[in-house]
Amino acid sequence: MASLSTRRHNERVLLELEPGDIIKFGRKVYSHYAVYAGHGRVIHLCGENDGIGDGLQSDSMFSVCGKEFNKAWIREDDFFEVAKKSKAKKNNKDHKYTPIGSGNEVLHRARQRLGRIGYNVLTRNCEHFAFWCRYGVQRSRQVDRFLWAIAGAVGFGVVTLVGAFFGLRNVKRRNALRNANN
Repeated sequence: MASLSTRRHNERVLLELEPGDIIKFGRKVYSHYAVYAGHGRVIHLCGENDGIGDGLQSDSMFSVCGKEFNKAWIREDDFFEVAKKSKAKKNNKDHKYTPIGSGNEVLHRARQRLGRIGYNVLTRNCEHFAFWCRYGVQRSRQVDRFLWAIAGAVGFGVVTLVGAFFGLRNVKRRNALRNANN
């Protein structure tokens, strides 16, 4: 159950939402995304049960991926059931893309996809789904940030190894010159 302050925060957010808005639910390790359907309901892509009703906590990594990668659903659920202990935030601000139409058109796209769907954390997750519904493009900033972090770490590792190799080579050269001069 959410804390009283989180519940009140989410009630205020819910009052500001309009059908077709993207909602971001901040979890501990990741964020979950949904499209607001109106009347306190959201449409979202989730792994089998997404932790709803199966005893898993909402901040479990299993709720990111579902129990199996091929078992995912686009479902319509209660806003507070999806929010659980997370604070919700309206997340329509993307200056690079233009919404495909009105909130009702966004909601229509979301409802067309209700049911079982394939899932891939890198190419077809809840953020990809919500972004596609609103902007017509599948995109996940979480995945982008993750991949850039991996690329940065790999790049740093390569630079470090190359630097160590050339540094060691230079030390060996200096030692060989020193020994030759002695």
